[in-house]
Amino acid sequence: MFEKLYPDAWVASTYDIPFEKLYRKGYRGIIFDIDNTLVPHGAPADARAEALFARLKEIGFAFALISNNKGPRVQMFNENIHAYTVCDAHKPSPVNYLKAAALMDVPKDKVLFIGDQIFTDILGAHMAGIYSILVQPIHPKEEIQIVFKRKLEKIVLYFYKKKRQREKNS
Repeated sequence: MFEKLYPDAWVASTYDIPFEKLYRKGYRGIIFDIDNTLVPHGAPADARAEALFARLKEIGFAFALISNNKGPRVQMFNENIHAYTVCDAHKPSPVNYLKAAALMDVPKDKVLFIGDQIFTDILGAHMAGIYSILVQPIHPKEEIQIVFKRKLEKIVLYFYKKKRQREKNS
């Protein structure tokens, strides 16, 4: 029933993801949401984010940022990151996920997406045919429309956890 909304993986933080392992599995590109995935909503890239992107570059990954925000917000974050960017992306539309993969020149089956919202980030990645990783939001302060969606996400995640438990027990 909720299958298109289920992430392929769910982790506590972007900063806990074993990127070297994913590279060994054949992934070559990563598309990131920004707000509450990498930094609190509206914040510039901090030292931790900058270190992450330096590490990803060293591993060999291409990377892109995709955001429903306008250009100035995305460019402020990207100032020291130097990622490909897609602004005003209209997530969950899959079009700009595929555009981000094309900008990185990586086939979509070698790309993974990391974001904090099910109804925009994860759904869009699935519709684009891209592996998705859901992370817990970095900061609890969010816009009202997101607060409402978080209540619905709890329902989806309840069924996701039950499905994962059944798979473990099989």
